[in-house]
Amino acid sequence: MTLQIRPAAEADTAQILAIVAPVLAAGETYATARDLDDAAVLAYWLSPSHEVFVAEENGVILGTYYLMANRQGGGSHVANAGYMTAPDAQGRGVARAMCQHSLNRAAERGFRAMQFNNVISSNTRAVALWQSFGFDIVGTLPKAFNHPVHGYVDAYVMFKTF
Repeated sequence: MTLQIRPAAEADTAQILAIVAPVLAAGETYATARDLDDAAVLAYWLSPSHEVFVAEENGVILGTYYLMANRQGGGSHVANAGYMTAPDAQGRGVARAMCQHSLNRAAERGFRAMQFNNVISSNTRAVALWQSFGFDIVGTLPKAFNHPVHGYVDAYVMFKTF
């Protein structure tokens, strides 16, 4: 796979929407409304506070992620990120490549750590991937996420310093 990760461009909007909208509508991994229209999905993912990237192979976007400060003020040295991979690209290392890219980019921007605030415990592939990058589960939020299939499940706070 010849994967290129680059900043998202206006021309990428349709492909980003095709990845992000179904994930948010499924309601299994992000704590957002499940009934967002296309404009609201794009407003969320392409928020001015997000630096958005795409993972592309031969002109096809296989994944996207955003990077931002997790908090303002005294917490602004900690990054936060969100990742999504196209269904047909899962298991091909796209999420791994985006995570590595995001950690490098966060360090370039001067962040000293990265925190994931709400990793859904039933998303075992993501939990394992983040742990393989050295993220620790530093907190468990009992039954904090109402999963559409599994009911109330735990959510993790995961953290890694650079």
